[in-house]
Parts: sequence; structure tokens; C-alpha cells
Amino acid sequence: MLGVRWTRDHPGVPLKTHILVAFATGICLCLLAATATAAPTGSRAAGLLAAVNQAREAHGLRPLRSDPTLAHAAEAHSVEMLHSGTFSHGAFAERMREFHVTGPFVGENLAWGSGGYADARTIVAEWLASPEHRANLLRPGFVRIGIGTASGTFQGYAGAVVVTADFGGH
Repeated sequence: MLGVRWTRDHPGVPLKTHILVAFATGICLCLLAATATAAPTGSRAAGLLAAVNQAREAHGLRPLRSDPTLAHAAEAHSVEMLHSGTFSHGAFAERMREFHVTGPFVGENLAWGSGGYADARTIVAEWLASPEHRANLLRPGFVRIGIGTASGTFQGYAGAVVVTADFGGH
């Protein structure tokens, strides 16, 4: 004889229902995990992406989507700058090839700061105030972005954040 087993925590709710709910929850968590990889990792990178897209939307441009390949290249460059104590684009084209970045054109913005100067909105405001950085940020042909950050002591400032934003076209 088959029976339905009831749970002590929720009398009147069959065990089968709990199993189905647990299964459905697991499926949802797997789907959320899969979509989470499309966003930049870390709250700082996510905040920067949001600030970049707010600036683009304020200028009538479509938001950029996070690109994991660009993000990997950007993260590596931020870490390298932090460890070496240098602040430059370096061999940008070579780095893009090394990380297998594809597309007809790419660009890069860098920033670093500590305290309020490391805030996402402040960084984006500084980029908008610089003609070269503004051109990258507001280039209509860019559709992808990878943001990498590294935190530590940089050029004598403890708690500094070094940021690389790599942009890509179609």
C-alpha cells in the first residue's frame, strides 16, 4: 500500500510537496547562478557597471553588457598594476590578443583612487570630464565591457582601488 508521508513542520502538507518545492528551488538557484556569471564579479565591479550604464543612458546610449573575456583581461591588468605600482595601459593590443578578445575595435579606461575617489560615481564622473575617457565611455559602437578591480596599497595610499574598464565593439 502506498501512502503519503506528512511532515511534522507542516501538518497537512505531504512530503511529496516538500520534495517538489525543494527540487523547484534547486532549479531556480541553478538558473540564477547561470545568469549571475553574466554580471561582473564583485560588488565594486557591479557598481561601476551600473554607473557606466547610467551615464550612457543619460546620453541616449544603450547600456553595455558585461563580457567575461574582457572582464578577465581587465582584472588581470588591475592586479598587475597594483602589484607593480605602475599606472598605464602598457601593451594594450598585446594583452587583448593574449586574452583572446575579439571584435572590430576595443578601448580601455583606467582609474585609481582611495576613499571617496574610489567610488563608482566619482570614477565615472572623472572619466566623463576627460575627453579621451569620455569618448570610450560614450562610444555608440561599444556594446560590451569588462571591469576589473584590485584593492591594496598603491603608490603609497593604503586602501586604494585600481580599476581597468575594457570596452569592446560587436
